[in-house]
Amino acid sequence: QVQLVESGGGSVQAGGSLRLSCAASGYRGYCIGWFRQAAGEEREGVAGIAPDGTSTYAESVKGRFTISRDGAKRELYLEMNSLEPSDTAMYYCAALPPNSDKCGTFRSERYIYWGQGTQVTVSS
Repeated sequence: QVQLVESGGGSVQAGGSLRLSCAASGYRGYCIGWFRQAAGEEREGVAGIAPDGTSTYAESVKGRFTISRDGAKRELYLEMNSLEPSDTAMYYCAALPPNSDKCGTFRSERYIYWGQGTQVTVSS
């Protein structure tokens, strides 16, 4: 059974930083990414990472967020710097089917495994 568990969310002031973690158990694939959903908004892709380490980012977070993974620990991370109030959202870790070749896609319907989310709140 695949389980994705996010942690690391919290409340920070604008300009601050947070590091999100996602522990992936039971998952044998390699395509995992981060999504977020603000209140009243649609879920959007934030960052994704491929097996070779290639990463993709939403335009709104480029230069501020960094996605990384620890294969041995089966963990995914999202380092978030220079946070802005517009980054306030529930952040989700999500994984594609194990045999997927769509690493890095931001099409949420392709992801079949989702964590419960961790809230990030940025105040001005």
